[in-house]
Parts: sequence; C-alpha cells; structure tokens
Amino acid sequence: MILLPSLQQLRFLAALAEERHFGRAAEACAVTQSTLSAGIKELEERLGVSLVERTRRHVMLTPLGEEIVERGRRLLRDAEDLAEAARAGQEPLAGPLRLGVIPTIGAYFIPTAMRGLAQRFPKLKLYLREEQTVSLLAKLEKGQLDLALIALPYAVGELETMVLGQDRIVLAMPATHRLARMKRVDEAELAGEGLLLMEDGHCLRSHALEACRLAGPDRNEVFQGTSLRTLLQMTAGGVGITLMPEMAVPAEITPASGLVARPLKGEPSRSIALAWRRSSARKAEFRRLGECLKAVVAEATG
Repeated sequence: MILLPSLQQLRFLAALAEERHFGRAAEACAVTQSTLSAGIKELEERLGVSLVERTRRHVMLTPLGEEIVERGRRLLRDAEDLAEAARAGQEPLAGPLRLGVIPTIGAYFIPTAMRGLAQRFPKLKLYLREEQTVSLLAKLEKGQLDLALIALPYAVGELETMVLGQDRIVLAMPATHRLARMKRVDEAELAGEGLLLMEDGHCLRSHALEACRLAGPDRNEVFQGTSLRTLLQMTAGGVGITLMPEMAVPAEITPASGLVARPLKGEPSRSIALAWRRSSARKAEFRRLGECLKAVVAEATG
C-alpha cells in the first residue's frame, strides 16, 4: 500500500517554496519551525525523494521538489474547493470570501458594494486584497484568492470571467484647458498634448492608450504615475492631461479640484469583470454574487 502525502505536509512544502525560509514558512502555517521541518522530512521519506536542499544561508527546492510543489498546490486548491462546496451547499455566500481588486476599481466601487453585500448576505465575511492585475491573477491561480475584480480586456488564461458592466474612459484636464470647451473630444485632438499615464503594469495604462489610439511618435507622454490620484493632482497643476475611468469622476472631479472630465468620441470603455478558477466548485455562488454587483457597477458608472 502506497503511503500518500497528507494535505498538511503539502501545505508545509508550498509555504516553504513561497517563503524560502523555514522560520517564515512555519509562521505562515501557524506552527513551530520544528513541526514544519519534521513534516517536510516525513514527506520526503514517504515519497522516497529529496525535495529540499538545506544550507546555512538559504533554502532551495530540488527540481523534483518544484514539480511536487506545483502538483501539491493543485491538490490543496481542489481540497479547499471541496470544503467550500460543502459549505455553500449548507448556505450560499456565507463565511469567508477572499476577493482581489485592482486599485482603479477598489476605491470607487468597494464601499458601495460592501454596504449592499452586507445587507444581502449578512453572514458573508469579505477579505479584500488590492494589487495590480497580474499579481491578483497569480494569487487566484495559486488558490490564495477566491475571486478577482478586474478590468478587461486583459489576458486571463484559463480563468473564467463574468462581465458586470462597462466603465467609460474619459479625459481629465484643467477647467481652463482648450479641450474643456468641447462636449466630446476626438482622439485626433490629443496629438501633441502632454499625456500623464499610469506606469507599466497597470491595466488602466493599456486601456487608456487604446482609448486615445495614440502610439509611438504621436504620443507625447510626459509622466508615468503609480496612482490615478497622483496623475490627477499633476493634471490640476497644469503638467498635462490624463485619462481616467468614469467611475472615478464623482470622487475625483469636484469643484475644488479645478478639473473637468469630458467623454471621448466613440465612448471607449473597459469591462468590469469578476474572475475565478475554472475548477472552482463555487461557480454558482460567484455568479449569484456577480448578479448583485451588476447594479453597483451601473450606479458607479452613471
């Protein structure tokens, strides 16, 4: 009879692969370092292979150890999905739910969404993680998140998505800018204007560039920012103009800001969507959650 690895042993190994340090891995698993070390040693003995190279300075996984980690993560995700499916069968959308959200949605969407979900699903405990899209999708695939609230188009691989609504990309500028006199701005008017854009890695950057259809020498990019609020503050200071999601307009474009927002010709937009693992046993729950969030998107995008 084959001695199978336990889920706890696989969790220990996955934590060690993530942290590359026995102490930090033990802390992440809420066990002592000796317990974690003994668990991994027992796993190696059960499998009859060496998974970890131990030195005084650092920890490395053997090539086979790396493969076992990936297979183990899939088993852990499946086990978690099994437990979540059983819980969902008792009462849908109750208990913990780990939701990732990108920064250009979170600040303008989550407060309203939280109030609505608390009323609709009082036993739901929502844990939020705000990061860039690439990081959120990686955590989703690893099972560290249950859902991600993102903006499309974006390459999501094997993940499933549910579109909740459309969010237009609009142009923000000082109220005294020449384009502020226009009710709708043609992208041709942007040629030669100093553009303030999000830095590489933020999906709003690609959505903004697609919206204004400018590339190469036609794009006069004068600054890259790490946050939308920074770009808008620089816009108010007369450094340039920027593009922003419509859902951010009520919070950011106020009389005191000195800014105005104008739609672009053709009304380019991004799609607000939920993403989850195709293998998740909670798909029906997630779709139900998505239906509730559609009304929030409609409200946030005017």
